[in-house]
Amino acid sequence: MVMGVIVALDLPSAEDAVAMAEDVADHVAGFKIGLGLLHGPGPLLISALVALGKPVFADAKLHDIPSQVEAAARRLGEHGARWVTAHVGGGQDMLEAAVRGLQAGAGAAPSGILGVTVLTSLDEASLARVGINRTPGKLVSRMAKVADASGCEGVVSSPKELTIVADVAPSLLRVTPGIRPVDRADDQARTMTPAEAVERGADLLVVGRPITAAADPREAAAGIAREIEGARPLD
Repeated sequence: MVMGVIVALDLPSAEDAVAMAEDVADHVAGFKIGLGLLHGPGPLLISALVALGKPVFADAKLHDIPSQVEAAARRLGEHGARWVTAHVGGGQDMLEAAVRGLQAGAGAAPSGILGVTVLTSLDEASLARVGINRTPGKLVSRMAKVADASGCEGVVSSPKELTIVADVAPSLLRVTPGIRPVDRADDQARTMTPAEAVERGADLLVVGRPITAAADPREAAAGIAREIEGARPLD
């Protein structure tokens, strides 16, 4: 079930984000706004993007005590967020609170919490430096099981861990950043091309700079859409 590309609108202002969204809307499945805009223009930007007729992914990466996370998720749902991220590292009680809050805020509208597993900027050496002596794959496996038990709709993981998620929690939506056409890695350590990610089972591909920093963002988005249309998940 490949749902398409979510464009990451990591841009300097709300006006820039809305203009970019309008430009590429015909070739993407939805829009993502991250911490930079959520802590700048704020969650009202969610409502402005929802008005364009595509689902909005609020990449809030919630991680706090359950009551605070529940309240934050509720607010994001009230603004129209289709998906909200929360760190699986916050634990099952926190994730369950996020699910309750988002559902309460969204009401009858579709909504779901996406559990953030291991950031794509981290590799095994980075994890070891903070005392986590597991490979990214083993950590993602454990976290996907917790997200599934907590009622999350899906998880966010590196494309390199997609098959692991499919094995341990096949009902979860698989959302992957770290999508880099033409071997462009930027500051992410575990990346993959759009076609490779689809072949490994990605449902939603989060793509930022390869679209938003392109000379022609609309054509860049169209090119990625064409690439994933020609790809098929591996059996």
